[in-house]
This record gives sequence, structure tokens and C-alpha cells, in this order.
Amino acid sequence: MRAHILELLKRHGWNATSFQILEPEFRYWLDGDDACVAYVEAGRAWVVAGSPIAPEERIGEVAARFVEHARRSRRRVAFFAVEQRFLRAIGLPAVAVGQQPVWNGATSWSERHRGHRSLREQLRRARAKGVVVERADPRDAATRAGIQQLIERWLSTRKMPAMAFLVALHPFVFPDQRRYFVARQRDAIVGLLVAVPVYRRDGWFFEDILRDPRAPNGTTEALVDFAMRELGDGFATLGLVPLAGDANWMRWMRRASSHFYSFDGLRAFKAKFRPDAWDPIYLAYPEGRTAVGALYDVLVAFAQGRLVPFAFRAMLRSPQPVAAALAALLVPWIATLAMTNERWFPSRRIRWMWVSFDTVLAAVLFTLAKEWRPQLARAAAVATAADAVLTTVQAARWNVPRAKRWTDGVIIAASLLAPVFATVLLWRGRNVCTVSQPRG
Repeated sequence: MRAHILELLKRHGWNATSFQILEPEFRYWLDGDDACVAYVEAGRAWVVAGSPIAPEERIGEVAARFVEHARRSRRRVAFFAVEQRFLRAIGLPAVAVGQQPVWNGATSWSERHRGHRSLREQLRRARAKGVVVERADPRDAATRAGIQQLIERWLSTRKMPAMAFLVALHPFVFPDQRRYFVARQRDAIVGLLVAVPVYRRDGWFFEDILRDPRAPNGTTEALVDFAMRELGDGFATLGLVPLAGDANWMRWMRRASSHFYSFDGLRAFKAKFRPDAWDPIYLAYPEGRTAVGALYDVLVAFAQGRLVPFAFRAMLRSPQPVAAALAALLVPWIATLAMTNERWFPSRRIRWMWVSFDTVLAAVLFTLAKEWRPQLARAAAVATAADAVLTTVQAARWNVPRAKRWTDGVIIAASLLAPVFATVLLWRGRNVCTVSQPRG
């Protein structure tokens, strides 16, 4: 099946992300022998990667037929990472979700960066540290093993859990169609760039750009510079920068997610290579759906169909925003403890001990939310673990026997679960890095 899809791509693959539909998680709906739609299942939704792979004059027709097929199958549909060409063909409602930088070959790479002092300085730094970039052959066993080890090291530094859909790492799918470039330092692979073809635009999408955490400054720039020169002056893109744009909701989302991922940093990284343009990328959906509902389905697709577990794993990897939320929740909790009925505590003295403890803990959590300090997080985890044990003892011996209403049970459960959750968060996150780094 995938061999047939590859042939269709060679004839009709125009979207920057089109080659990625060959990766394992995708399913295909065929429309005749010259068109297909690639999608992943996300709960009750089918999330399509880009536009249909079809002759340009048939794109709108194929998309409409797929939407109707989904409706009969009782599935929702969303078309993610489509470009304006698709919207012109079918006219579906759409919302911009980001931008991608593109180079169209009008100016050669050498000409474009002749006076680019910052880039030249980064390249000089990499050379000074012994970094050498070269084309790589993934069929070589040692090279392939070195790439796999680099991927594992790179993944270990990510604050976001591994994602699926269009950002899954599958660097060895149809390797003969890809181009591999590695950065070596003393024979060790410290950087990787994998380019995939965009057949109908005679160009390349730099799908994967990975850098070893210990690689010298300038390694990523050296990879991009070498690949651009090697692949010629045709169409090229470094791919989507999510949430790149001036819409108010995008600005809010960038701020809200800054502890998990630096979208502004990703855009700044790609902008340094001076693209010819920033093309808008859209999420399109059928009439009757909303942008919020379609975006939810896309997030489920990226989270491998399990959005809540994914969000929980992300919190454990990046605990600062959760620490801020816990600290904020402690403020009304402390006020409630200070004013609550005496029946909740064996004595007045014990009540004020809990008020004092939670006040100190709130201050510590606010400090960690501002700047993550591993030693302080470790100490706070020990304190919240002790809190969980003491609260359990008090609940069993004092609160549960005196509970009269179901609301009493809810309060007792919250007082037991909160310190357990805080302990897991603080202990698991005690050694995380504090700054999210963009891919590459």
C-alpha cells in the first residue's frame, strides 16, 4: 500500500508535509487510482495530514467526497496543516494555526547570507570546536547506530512527552527518498538533519533537526547551512512554527505554554536563516463544526489519542506552571483553615500548625514557579510527603469518624489527594531543566 502512496506523492505531493503521510500511524482512503487522503484516528475524529494527494483540479472534489465518507461513518473531520492552495480549491472554514518559513530559490543561499554576520559567527564557532558536517548514508550500520543514540539523547532533554501525528520521529521510513546530514565532533554524531522531498515543488522539507545537548554552539546552523548548499536553490522549508501570528488567542497560547515549549524561540531560530516568506498554515473543517472542536481533535491526534494522560505527563516534565497553580489554590485553602470550624482539628494548636505549614509551602511553590530549583523542589517533595502521611493519620483518627455529610467526604478526599499529587509532581520534576528549547 505505502509503495502505491509513494507513487501518488511523486505525482501530486505538493504540501510541505506531504511525505510524512508515509509514516506508520497513517491510514489511507483511496479515491480511484490517482488520489488518496491520509489521516489518523483521534477518538471519533479523522484528522487529515494536509490536503488530499490528488491532481490539483481534483483536490476539492476528493476532499468533499472524504468528508461525506466520514459523515456516513459517523466520524468528525479536520484537515490540519493545509495551505492556501487547498482553501482555494474547496472553500471550507479555516483558522490559521501558525506559519512556515519558505525559501523559493530566487536568491542563492550564498548570496542571501553573504553579509549575515551572526550566522557566520555561529559557523565559525562550530568549526573552531571541530564540528564537521557531511552527507550520511543510513545503510551504514555505524552511522545508523550513531543516529539512533543521538535521537535517544535528544529525547531525554525534551520537556514535552513524545508526540504523534506530524511530529513523530520516524527518520528511517523510505530512507532512499530522504537526505541525511550529520554533524560530527571527533567522530561522534552530535547533530542530525533529515530532509524529505516535496516532489511537486522540486524542493525539500527539513523534517528533523536534532542537536546533542552537549554539542557546541553553531552545530545546528552548520547543519542547515550545509544542507541548503547541498540541496540546491529550489523550494525549501523548515516546517511549521505553531502559534506564529498576531491573533490575540495565539499570543495568549504562547504565553500559557511557555513553560512547556518556547514557540517564540522556535520562530526566532528559523527566522535567523532569512526566509523569503512566512506562509500561513491552516486548520480547515467542514461546515457545521467549530474551530475549537476541530482544534481539540488535532490535539488528541498529537497526543496519540490520549489527551488527559499526555497532559499529565507534560505536567510532570514541566512542573513550574503546575506549581504556580498549586500555590494559588493554597491561598484560599489557608484562609479556609484559619477560619474553619474547630471540629476539623483535634486542637486549636494543631490547626495553626497546619496553617503555618501551608503558608510556608505556598511560599516555596511560588518560588519554584518563578525559578525551578532542584534542591528546593526535593526538600518540598519530602515536606509534602510528610504532609500526606500526617493528613492520612489525622483523617483516619479524627475527621472520618466525625464526617456527617457527603461534602465532608469531598473535603477529606481533597486534603488527602492534594499532598500526594504535589509530592509526585515535585519529586518527578526535581531535576528538570527550566527552559524549553525549540527542536534543533
